[in-house]
Amino acid sequence: MVVPTLAADARLLECVAALERQTQPDFEVIIVDNSGAGAVARSGAVRPGMRVIEQNRNVGFGAAINGAFRQSRSPYLATLNDDAAPHPGWLAALVAALDARPDAGMCASQVRLYGEDTLDSAGMLVAGDGSSKQRGHTRPSKFFPVAEEVLFPSGSAALYRRAMLEEIGLFDEDFFLYCEDTDLGLRARWAGWRCLYVPEAVVEHHYSHSAGRASRLKAYYVERNRLFVLAKSFPARMLAAAPFVSLARYGWHLWFLLRGRGAAARFRLEGASPWRMPLYVLGAHGSLVLHVPGLLRKRREIRRLACVSPRIYRRLLRAHSISARRVAEL
Repeated sequence: MVVPTLAADARLLECVAALERQTQPDFEVIIVDNSGAGAVARSGAVRPGMRVIEQNRNVGFGAAINGAFRQSRSPYLATLNDDAAPHPGWLAALVAALDARPDAGMCASQVRLYGEDTLDSAGMLVAGDGSSKQRGHTRPSKFFPVAEEVLFPSGSAALYRRAMLEEIGLFDEDFFLYCEDTDLGLRARWAGWRCLYVPEAVVEHHYSHSAGRASRLKAYYVERNRLFVLAKSFPARMLAAAPFVSLARYGWHLWFLLRGRGAAARFRLEGASPWRMPLYVLGAHGSLVLHVPGLLRKRREIRRLACVSPRIYRRLLRAHSISARRVAEL
């Protein structure tokens, strides 16, 4: 179990208290302190048996998880945001699901918005331009009561099989923040691993507590990293259509902004100018150009490990897709 943290505030204390109530026996908690200032030690969050890895700077979500994974020998890796509070049976339900399905390499939790019976995620969906969004976001949890296959889990509360990670590789540290779970999940699906949604594994999540629901930081990294996802994992025939999906999404962002809805409107409400969004988009595309050689190498490695054909993969993405309009609306 790995819990990365930057703020190490009251949310982390709440998370740790929830982990102490887990019914699953014999699991280890590793807290990765990304503050660079020993914030976890000062917070009083550490309990007997828990380990802390202190970083000298914020290394990002993926690097924090990867460092803890390399120091563990567990057959499973659970990832949990520091602003998430799992119900007591959360981890036991995830472990039981993977124990029963050797073909599955990852599990998605039923992640609810904190204190509500409304979903944050029940697995993840992907748009035609590489954007990813939570399945069921803002809908009542009662509409997602059935265990079923989904595309991949939200890394805010997920379980991964060690054998899968050793086969396909860990989180891509070049992402730094956001969409690392999208990248990892799509790589796993290329390699033939499945993902299970486990509705009994309930977590309550303070959504985007660390970086804000619509911060400048989030705007840039979400846009840049969805381009990285495209370059690495999308089949060639889908790449040709991706720019048109992006144009449609930008148009819907503007439409919802003018009506005070969606991500662009939240960006304005949090004190930022939504008219600066084109600058973030340009910056994201500039970063893509700089990373092209490395992304192409990674793309070739993904294809080398692939166990499904591009045709089957396209069908999989379409079965778990989300529209450009819905991405802009959420």
